[in-house]
Amino acid sequence: MTQTTDPVANASTDAVLRVAGLTKRFGATLALDRAELELRPGTVHALVGGNGCGKSTTIKVLAGVHRADAGRIEVADQGWEAGHYDAKAGRAAGLRFVHQDLGLFPELSIAENFALDAGYPTGPGRRVRWGALQRRVAQLLAAYEIDADPRTPVAALRPAQRTLVAICRALQDSEADRQLVLVLDEPTATLPQHESAVLLDAVRRRADLGQTVLMVSHRMPEVLAVCDDFTVFRDGRTVAALVGRRPTERELVGHMTGTAPADAVDGGTTPAVPAHDADVVLAVHGLHGGPLRGVDLEVRRGEVVGVAGLVGSGRSSLLRTVFGEHAPGAGTVTVRGSGGAVAAVGGVRARMDAGVALVPEDRAGEAAFPELTIRDNLSAPVLRRYRRLRGMDRRRERADAAALVARYGVRTPSADAPLASLSGGNQQKVVLARWLQRDPALLLLDEPTQGVDVMSRADIYRTVREAAAGGCAVLVASSDLLELSTLCDRVLVLQDGRVAAEATGAQLTPDSLTALTQSSAGAPAGEPLGAPR
Repeated sequence: MTQTTDPVANASTDAVLRVAGLTKRFGATLALDRAELELRPGTVHALVGGNGCGKSTTIKVLAGVHRADAGRIEVADQGWEAGHYDAKAGRAAGLRFVHQDLGLFPELSIAENFALDAGYPTGPGRRVRWGALQRRVAQLLAAYEIDADPRTPVAALRPAQRTLVAICRALQDSEADRQLVLVLDEPTATLPQHESAVLLDAVRRRADLGQTVLMVSHRMPEVLAVCDDFTVFRDGRTVAALVGRRPTERELVGHMTGTAPADAVDGGTTPAVPAHDADVVLAVHGLHGGPLRGVDLEVRRGEVVGVAGLVGSGRSSLLRTVFGEHAPGAGTVTVRGSGGAVAAVGGVRARMDAGVALVPEDRAGEAAFPELTIRDNLSAPVLRRYRRLRGMDRRRERADAAALVARYGVRTPSADAPLASLSGGNQQKVVLARWLQRDPALLLLDEPTQGVDVMSRADIYRTVREAAAGGCAVLVASSDLLELSTLCDRVLVLQDGRVAAEATGAQLTPDSLTALTQSSAGAPAGEPLGAPR
């Protein structure tokens, strides 16, 4: 194991959480192999690694969901052999958890959600003292710098506020003489970039005040920005402990993969800008509808074009309108694909017949069938291939599914496994494979790597670039500006429903895109941006 320590770290007090020799088997699978983890007080500690490395298993052992086969767990001044540790022991010792599924009830108020965890204050006749509850929750919200009324329904909060409320609820029994350890499992996985920034700023402030945080995340730029220490898992083992220092993303990915490949972060190839005389696959002129207020753009064959913009700028609406899901109020959408030219008339079926494919932002809700097998998910858009007079050709269907699983690097023991059994990155690979088997002329991607680990993200980037190299036109909407600058040949910035600027070449950097998306008046499309801020 690699262990790198800043000299200052040696002067720190004892660890508030220590895991040693943690081992866990699931049948023949060794999920944890003598894993180690140690947290310094008052720090944000990142636990990172690829799919199947043991991060989730470790969190579930600490939360008492799983019981480890061997090892030792110590929290503050208490310790247990792994076989004697459970959820009750961890909570009593001071571990608190906020999972990706926040466990909040959206239809209830903030105060009611707090009371479900800590209990309702009652008076004579066991009547609920609503005023006392709301006053207590108001004090907690103020202490955690959450600008919200305790009576507000959770459903009315912004995404980052909901996570902050879940954190505040988890820590509501914190006392001055007892420091709790907060475990955040993928806290930003479903948040857009600006909401993630709000949440991470709040987490950093809590750590600066003495809160200890263990954070599991796939988003490398975020953990690098907010975390003090880093532990890297690979194949169930701790392969690196980087304490009190700032590694690079490439260094972390190198530990995660066991190598330091030049393409570990950027996806392996440099985008090749297609010739200006390549065929125009998508032409949008004067498009109005929803938040769109006159969008003009073109995407050529073999080109990857990004769409950036703040929430409400019209990124997702643009893709859904091009796909035919939303009817435009004015303007035209022309797709020159396998079915010839298709104008603004017609809906989703007409677009699909023309060779348009959409991978939406909400993978679980709109793009996948989690309860069905991988094979069923892959076959859904091409069922006609397998229809025979006497039923479905299951043999060919299974062979095609196995070939797609291998081609797109989906990590699964079988194409007959449930889609829900896969990690987020592998589910996204299945969704992409499902569309790409149709050889689309135009591929629309909305937040294509949201909730995806860094290695799966690199695989998805390669897949998108390979599709473009094969002649597919690609339009990508994303709140991740590093993703857009890494993946795309050029990026269009939407403001107030219009294309306000375009970044290409040396201008295509996260800093430049940040300046453009935050600017109150974007430069005209194609205008030089000047030096990045």
